[in-house]
Amino acid sequence: MTTQTRTSTKLFFGAALAGASLLTAACAGRDSGPKDTAYVARDVETLYWEAKRRLDNGQADLAAALFDEVERQHPYSPWARRAQLMSSFSYYVGKDYNKAIQSAQRFLQIHPGNKDAPYAFYLIALSYYEQISDVQRDQKITDQALTALQEINRRYPNTDYAADARLKIDLVRDHLAGKEMEIGRHYERSGKWIAAQIRFQNVVDTYQTTSHAPEALYRLTETSLALGIPDEAVKYASVLGANYPGSEWYEKAYELVQDHAAGVQPS
Repeated sequence: MTTQTRTSTKLFFGAALAGASLLTAACAGRDSGPKDTAYVARDVETLYWEAKRRLDNGQADLAAALFDEVERQHPYSPWARRAQLMSSFSYYVGKDYNKAIQSAQRFLQIHPGNKDAPYAFYLIALSYYEQISDVQRDQKITDQALTALQEINRRYPNTDYAADARLKIDLVRDHLAGKEMEIGRHYERSGKWIAAQIRFQNVVDTYQTTSHAPEALYRLTETSLALGIPDEAVKYASVLGANYPGSEWYEKAYELVQDHAAGVQPS
């Protein structure tokens, strides 16, 4: 994902954990990592606020380790529950997304009905979302991000977290459609017309609201002609014209049909 599309990932943290100072923590940079997390017994408030100070100073890795220490040293304190979420947030800020996910999942296992559960789900989704890679790589993480974002929208549809999740769902679906198109174009270049059609048809059926749908219909027109089924090509070109009449892909499809399937009726 681009920097622009990720801007909103810093939203809503303050509301979730209460306290305006947490918003500044979201902008904290990543330190080189914990330098010394050896056990030192400290009272819970001192330990918690030392972790918070480290986070505010941009030492996200050390802050996460100290928040973990709050829970370890004082597991039955009310501060321990708060520290679990702050630990997950600190790992997220430090770009240690796997640990951020693990920490948030642990919080949900121990406190499934807690008022901050929506925020924990949101942190999990963001941690997957930030790991989405370009379309030329495996998209397992992208699928996990989509599932996590949909879970937020399903569980907490009226929250700010769900509103942001819905925006990201659209971006993730567009990304997955782009992957299907990339594979389909590869098959088409290789002359594997049926394999290409399967990918393009999947975009039309599953990702029809994404930016890739017009090209997918054009590619289906192309591959249908290559397979010797011009009536199918005319059908796809007609659907393309009905839904995207002003697009460059329709203009190309129209020219293609006029050159290779003039007078053919759609199937």
